Amino acid sequence: MKEIELTYRTMFADLASKTFDAQFEADFPLDGRFVSVPVKGKKYWYFEFPTPDGDKRRYVGPELDKEITNRVQAHKDIKDDIRERRRLVGTLKRSGMAGPDRFAGDVTKALADAGLFRLRAVLIGSVAFGCYSGLLGIRLPNSSLQTADADYAQDFAISAEVDDSLPPILEVLQSVDPTFRAVPHQADKARVVAFVNKANYRVEFLTGNRGSDDHIGKPSPMPALGGASAENLRFLDYLIYEPVRTVLLHREGVSVLVPAPERYAVHKLIVASRRLTDAVGRAKRDKDLYQTSLLFEALVETRQQAILVDAFEEAWQRGPSWQEGLRAGLDLLPRPGMAFLARAFGHHPEELMKVLGNIHGTQS
Repeated sequence: MKEIELTYRTMFADLASKTFDAQFEADFPLDGRFVSVPVKGKKYWYFEFPTPDGDKRRYVGPELDKEITNRVQAHKDIKDDIRERRRLVGTLKRSGMAGPDRFAGDVTKALADAGLFRLRAVLIGSVAFGCYSGLLGIRLPNSSLQTADADYAQDFAISAEVDDSLPPILEVLQSVDPTFRAVPHQADKARVVAFVNKANYRVEFLTGNRGSDDHIGKPSPMPALGGASAENLRFLDYLIYEPVRTVLLHREGVSVLVPAPERYAVHKLIVASRRLTDAVGRAKRDKDLYQTSLLFEALVETRQQAILVDAFEEAWQRGPSWQEGLRAGLDLLPRPGMAFLARAFGHHPEELMKVLGNIHGTQS
């Protein structure tokens, strides 16, 4: 796996910062003010701004998020330069960093401009995977990035508590492609978790199962998602815990939240073991395992094996069903991926399962 030169990795970090600044300015114009609001023992930033119907309040984020708090304090000094950011995006893509296909980028940008990531939603799936090229400073094969959908996840508690919402999701998507339509959920026709266009490009919203299988197969109402609900999935809470802020290399850059790469890799290993065995399921499983192997290699080669080990052990310690999924995933994992994971643990591949069996402290 080839690493990208330090000059371009530094440029990527600068673009990520500039893009977040620009999104922040777009979300919070200078005629408003930031206020700190206590919610359930924690403090959150909100933005109050005047409208013809009186003052409105918009959710910003937790005070503990230093990036957000620093930008709140320096808000009036933020300057935007779209032309410069477009130049940086083009330079970074030419350096070998991955960007999304144009349509996926346009969809994500429209949702970002509507406030999706301000409301702490997380970009997941192959569109998010492409962001790891810049985050980790590596070149990714194009075959690992191909997708016909875009997935976004939000924690249920965040959606219920922020007291803010996106505009209607369908309207946002139709601003990109008027052929987008809502797809009623099979278990509840009154709720929608997915949208498709005439080319069968699918946009779907997901959430964690809140510690119980009672919600599996049922849509959860998500007050912050502009009328959309979300599909409940097991293991998703692990994936989107403490996401990473970065930039999608599209147009002038799109500020997004994505899962931490080590969590993405471990989560894909579990998901791969649970895919259906039909042709579509096998193709998705192979892609899951390919992405897992690439991230295991990238994290080891960029000297981040410690965080990979921590993420794997955290998942393992969550209990028997997690261990079952991880074991099954490892049985399917190509040999190079297994070798890099074993290197992260400091052992030979043949010793890895024994090492995992000695991990204690399981939790529910």
